[in-house]
Order: sequence, then C-alpha cells, then structure tokens
Amino acid sequence: MANDEANASDFSKGLLQSKELYKYILETSVYPREQDALKELRILTHNHALAIMAAAPDVCQLIDMLLKLVNARKTIELGAIAINVNRSSYELGLPVIKKAGVEDKIDFRKSEPLPVLDELLNHKENEGGFDFAFVDDADKGSYWNYHERLMRLIKVCGIIVYDKTLWGGSVADSSNPEGKIQGKRIAHELNKKLSADKRVQISQVALGHGITMCKLK
Repeated sequence: MANDEANASDFSKGLLQSKELYKYILETSVYPREQDALKELRILTHNHALAIMAAAPDVCQLIDMLLKLVNARKTIELGAIAINVNRSSYELGLPVIKKAGVEDKIDFRKSEPLPVLDELLNHKENEGGFDFAFVDDADKGSYWNYHERLMRLIKVCGIIVYDKTLWGGSVADSSNPEGKIQGKRIAHELNKKLSADKRVQISQVALGHGITMCKLK
C-alpha cells in the first residue's frame, strides 16, 4: 500500500545544514559570482540593526536566476526596496542603486502594499502584465491577500517568491520560542494555503529563513 508520509529514507536524501557546509557553499558558488552591487549592499547592511531580515546571499543568487529564466522586465517587490511604509531601506540602498545605474527602473511607493496592488489592478492593462514578484518583509498577516492580487498581476508562467516561509526553522520547533510564535503561526497558515492552491506549482526551499516559489500555471 502506498504511503505518502515522510519516512526515514526521505530524510536521508537531504543535507542537514551546518555552518561549515553553508560557508563552503557561499565561498565556492555564491560569493565568486555575486554582482558588485549586491556585494556592496550586503556589506553595507551587515551591521544594520535589522540585518537578520535581509535575504540571504544564496537566496539572492537563486532569485537572480529565476529572473533570467522568465526574462523578467516588469517586477513587483513588497516589503523593502519598492513598496514600503517608510523610505529607510530604500534610502539606505539608494547610493548603491544610483551607482549601478538602475534608479530609473525602481518606482518606489511609500505605502502599505495592499493599496498599491489594488491601484495597479484598477488599470486593466496591468492584469497579467508583470513577470515576477518577491514578497519580503511586508505585513505577513496579509500575505494571502497579497497572493490573491498577485495572482491577477503576474503573467501565466510568471513567478512569485515568498521569503521567510519557514520562519527561520521555527515552523518545526515544538518549543514555541518566545518572539516567534506569531510568525510561526502565520507561516503555517500561508504554507497550507499555498500547498492547496492548484493554480500554482510550488517549491519550498530551505534557504535563508525559508522561501517558497510559486509558478503560475
């Protein structure tokens, strides 16, 4: 009889992360190929009070590949550089953005994400008009509301990437560490809904704090 539940042989197919292994991956495959602007941003934000919230270098490398795979021209980012309730993250990275010559490609909106997404949807030409979306440190309790709107804005075969869907691994931590309970609950709810959404093909990857990639069918 078929058994769809994880068993011991399934666990043996994954590599448990260690600091040494992660250092090897970064030094062998990530840092040598890192774009100058990304390296400069990584160094610039290393000692920032919220540096832990930044996307991991290997996540950035994967996103760069995904952008090229879908030949992305129009993208949406929620939570840091493009749509945010304050300009602090954008202003921090602006000198690097200008140096890279891409300032004119970023249309920063100082706002909660939902009003911006709704405004985009008020214009019919925006439906299916975007190639890629990255949802980072926006209001995580609203992730599903973002998802429903992004499903209308992103083109068929386009990609949506959600960051921190494993909440630093705490989703599987039965001890409920203080400060992570709410984030863990929200991540659980989002993960269940994404898993049940037949409109997308998904892949959840244990990089950084966990990311989930959704390809629209």
